[in-house]
Amino acid sequence: LNSQKEFNKLYKSGKSWHTPTFVAFFMPKNDLKLAFVASKKIGNAVFRAKAKRRLRACILDYEDRLKEGSYIFVAKNLIHEKNFQDLKRDFNFAFKRLEVLK
Repeated sequence: LNSQKEFNKLYKSGKSWHTPTFVAFFMPKNDLKLAFVASKKIGNAVFRAKAKRRLRACILDYEDRLKEGSYIFVAKNLIHEKNFQDLKRDFNFAFKRLEVLK
């Protein structure tokens, strides 16, 4: 996802699912595109980078099983308080609800 226009389209018309640690947005397309977002509400640059790294690390297990489309993962404040297993559980739950696993 490169432009603000693509992000806004996905935010408005894509499927979304909220978990305690992140919000997932999905819209079917012909190729796989991933974006990770952490706003200033998460904290300073160090905390935002860490939040995005944790989201990227979790997605590695699912990358080959995801349906093609555009995904945005928006980190929430609680992401720093949860351990990695809880984060993986949230991903499992969100992907099942969005019905995006092959």
